Amino acid sequence: MAAACRSEPSGSALPQAGAPHLRVLWLVTVAAGPWGTAAGAEEMPKCEDLRVGQYICKEPKINNATQEPVNCTNFTAHGMVAHVIVPGLAGHRHGEVGGHLQSYAIKCFPAPNISCKDFSGNETHFTGREVGFFKPISCRNVNGYSYRVAVALSLFLGWLGADRFYLGYPALGLLKFCTVGFCGIGSLIDFVLISMQIVGPSDGSSYIIDYYGTRLIRLSITNETFRKTQLYP
Repeated sequence: MAAACRSEPSGSALPQAGAPHLRVLWLVTVAAGPWGTAAGAEEMPKCEDLRVGQYICKEPKINNATQEPVNCTNFTAHGMVAHVIVPGLAGHRHGEVGGHLQSYAIKCFPAPNISCKDFSGNETHFTGREVGFFKPISCRNVNGYSYRVAVALSLFLGWLGADRFYLGYPALGLLKFCTVGFCGIGSLIDFVLISMQIVGPSDGSSYIIDYYGTRLIRLSITNETFRKTQLYP
């Protein structure tokens, strides 16, 4: 019984001895927040870094005459950079003046219950109706040259040089006219080149092709192209 009486005070003194440690632990927990530690808290990602399936973007409105987004403009001056703000919610676009590709931004909406930083840098919990970011899409420079017309002229009137006249190559057109399409061989070669979109308008613009149709995308490799290291088994 005596031993039991002695052990009772020592057991009651344990909470008093550990009270400062409990206070310190409580302060660390409150300062760290609901994640338990401040160092382990992850920063909220940007909306443009969301994965495919976590957002949906609106399709651009297509101009029937140019088969490009309605807010794309043909630039003719060279060596300038245009920065344009489109009024309303249409976003913004920018591009190199006189180049083949310009940039036009469309509205993208994160999925419901997605939290990320929007285009203004504000942390937002989305419901599926708010604009999270603007996604740039390529916008080609066209100048009235139709791909269908060029192919048709090359197929039926190529031996007269009509295709070259249409695309802005009068010298080659006249040469084909005088030689009856280089005895038919030049007409066949031009038909293949125009069909594959290798030969285009002389002013450097692109063909007018259906926006959702088949288009040729040229890829080039330069010294600045990133090369992934090949791993061989």
